Amino acid sequence: MTVPSDVSEPRDVERIRGQIWRNGDPVDGFDLGEISTCLEDPEKLIWADLECPTHETLSRLAAELELDPFAIEDTVAAAERVKTVTYTGHTFVMVYAVSLHDDDTPSEVPDDDDAGSSATAFRASANGRARMFDLHRISVFIKKNALITVRPTPALDIDEVMRRWSDSGAMQYGIGALVHGLLDVVVDGHFDAVQRLDDEIEDLEALLFDERIPGRELQRRTYDLRKDLVVLRRVVLPMREVIAGIQRRRFDNHAPPELDPHFSDLYDHALRASEWTESLRDMITTVFETNLTLADARLNTVMKKLTAWAAIIAVPTAITGFYGQNVPFPGFERMLGFITSVTLIVVVVVGLYVSFRKRDWL
Repeated sequence: MTVPSDVSEPRDVERIRGQIWRNGDPVDGFDLGEISTCLEDPEKLIWADLECPTHETLSRLAAELELDPFAIEDTVAAAERVKTVTYTGHTFVMVYAVSLHDDDTPSEVPDDDDAGSSATAFRASANGRARMFDLHRISVFIKKNALITVRPTPALDIDEVMRRWSDSGAMQYGIGALVHGLLDVVVDGHFDAVQRLDDEIEDLEALLFDERIPGRELQRRTYDLRKDLVVLRRVVLPMREVIAGIQRRRFDNHAPPELDPHFSDLYDHALRASEWTESLRDMITTVFETNLTLADARLNTVMKKLTAWAAIIAVPTAITGFYGQNVPFPGFERMLGFITSVTLIVVVVVGLYVSFRKRDWL
């Protein structure tokens, strides 16, 4: 299971930040080169964040902390799956945070008194719709009392993680609390994205039986939501195993027992998010199949109407054709009659075309 290659992760200006705590109190000043000297001090807790790091910075960090080369390779890879791996001396975690687009509002169900504007709004959202969320990769290295996060893009707001740590007093409970706070922010973002997809699918279900919405645009919207759901499931489903693996190895990091209910609650949130995506997959499949069934039903209705009119028109056509009637009419054997007949044919044909087009018969 890999993350799609269309996840954009442009390189930007390198930024290194971090914090050192001693017995829960922040220590002024931070230098990336000080991490190795603080690893053996049980009174210290270290966090370092590398935003858009260069190859030289990663190589220097890997040499200083003796990080596994395969973990560094996964960090710089173009696309990598969500996972947690325990190497000799440290644990490597790969997760994806999700951020929603604020300007991507769900479509509204058209009201009876505003059919034209609602249908137009749906067409605009269906034709110009982009993905409703972005993925941001976070590589995490856990080594003794040090937590190092590596982010190849500055789009993720790491300040939210720091606020979560500050509100919960995570620095008082060691490295396990920092890991929990980081994963808690990630899982909350997954939950918000799943909620947005659920709202979009519910709106889509309400539009299924609205004949004012063209079937082709409805199918396009359904397909776009299905693609978004596939991308989201690839980063949400493995989070259960990531959190479970950290839970099993929390004793290696001397995590206090006070963190046990917090990790259990985090695992429950990840489990609910993954189960929610499974139900959404069933819902979007049902919407897709229902749309096709309704299209077949509408086609049958159109064929019945056209067959009925064809039968009605066939009776006078057959009678006049059998008797070969050609009686005088206004403009008989004159140019005016030819022009009149051609005009009637064009007007009737265009009128039928417009009428069928409005009913989505063509």
